[in-house]
Amino acid sequence: MATSPIARRLAIAGVCLLSLVLCCGLAWWQWEKFSSANGTFQNLGYVLQWPLFGLFPAFMFWRIRQIRLRAEANPPAEAPAPEPKPVRLPQPRASREQPLDPEDAELAAYNAYLAELAARDEESRK
Repeated sequence: MATSPIARRLAIAGVCLLSLVLCCGLAWWQWEKFSSANGTFQNLGYVLQWPLFGLFPAFMFWRIRQIRLRAEANPPAEAPAPEPKPVRLPQPRASREQPLDPEDAELAAYNAYLAELAARDEESRK
């Protein structure tokens, strides 16, 4: 769907304004809640935060526009990229058989013992 830049900007401005009005309404609601008998300072904190939340979409629209204008004003220099240097990858070496550690022998014996216990358990369940 192709939209004109003016329509897009009006839609963004409308969303920003709606966000601000909605968040100011929520700030008013939190103020009323703070003013009531069971209001807390947390409600007062939200009174201060909601307008900032409402201004955030407008700030982001402004910030993105500034970044885009700055990028258009200062186009990057078109310098040719240097030739990449070839990288020599190490060749895989043939693996050498490592002698078994005593811990490996102990681990193998323990695993055999566990397998024997599991087999006995299966036989006793039958």
